[in-house]
Amino acid sequence: MLTSFYPVICTSRLQESRDFYTGLMGFETTFEADWYVSLKRPGTLPYELALLDATHPTLPEAYRTPVRGLLLNFEVVDVDAEWERLVVLAGLKPELDLRSEDFGQRHFIVADPNGVLIDVITPIAPAEAFAGQYADA
Repeated sequence: MLTSFYPVICTSRLQESRDFYTGLMGFETTFEADWYVSLKRPGTLPYELALLDATHPTLPEAYRTPVRGLLLNFEVVDVDAEWERLVVLAGLKPELDLRSEDFGQRHFIVADPNGVLIDVITPIAPAEAFAGQYADA
């Protein structure tokens, strides 16, 4: 039986990444060593994320490289307020400007210190062409 699931980002910027996720994304540190940081979002759902020094021997040697090609989705109640907070006030560079998509999202994308893309999303009603592609919840 699965008891937990969370991504671990391999990084060469451990402290900078910790500061990004705790300072801007609302995570709290639950464990910290010089090679690993465990993070959790406070609240009723246990959202977790971990950061691992990409050169640490706990990783098989062939995989000791910083993360590449990762996109993390953060669904929020008000994406426009998050745009204001993260881009306008905190000065994060948008990799994709705030926009509404026909497939049912209003979103924007920024990057963490490792180049991991952070897609900040509020679901919206999809255009008719996409409405039938959603499974009934």
